[in-house]
Amino acid sequence: MNKFSERSKTNLAQCHNDLKVLFNEVIRHFDCSVICGFRGEKEQNEAFKDGKSKLKYPQSKHNQIPSLAVDVMPYPINWEDRERMYFFAGFVMATARHLKAIGWIENEIRWGGDWNNDTDVRKETFIDLPHFEIVI
Repeated sequence: MNKFSERSKTNLAQCHNDLKVLFNEVIRHFDCSVICGFRGEKEQNEAFKDGKSKLKYPQSKHNQIPSLAVDVMPYPINWEDRERMYFFAGFVMATARHLKAIGWIENEIRWGGDWNNDTDVRKETFIDLPHFEIVI
C-alpha cells in the first residue's frame, strides 16, 4: 500500500482540510509526493522570479495558513513525464469531484493544467501541472 513520506506528511499538514482529505484518499490508490503546501515570502517570490508562479507574495493561495494550494507529483517524480502528470491530475480531479459529491470535502478543486475547469487543457497559457487549489 502506498503511503506518504514524512516530508509529504509535513507539507500536507500545512494545507486546508479539503486538500488533506483529498490527497489522503488519492495516496490510497496512486503513489504521490506532496512537494509544497505553504510557501513563505522568500519561497513565493523565488517561484515568481523563476516563472513557476504568476503571483508574488502574498497573492498566492500557497501563502495562507492553512494553505489553499498544494503541489503534488506522482511518484516516482519525473518532471519530464508530462503524460503521467496529466493522467495523475485526471485521477485527482475525479477523486475530488467524487469526494465533494459524497460530502467528504466542501469545496471544488482546481488544477493548474486546467484553470477554468472546462477540461480543455490545450488552450491553457500558464501550465502548472503539480498545482491543485481550493476554489473559493
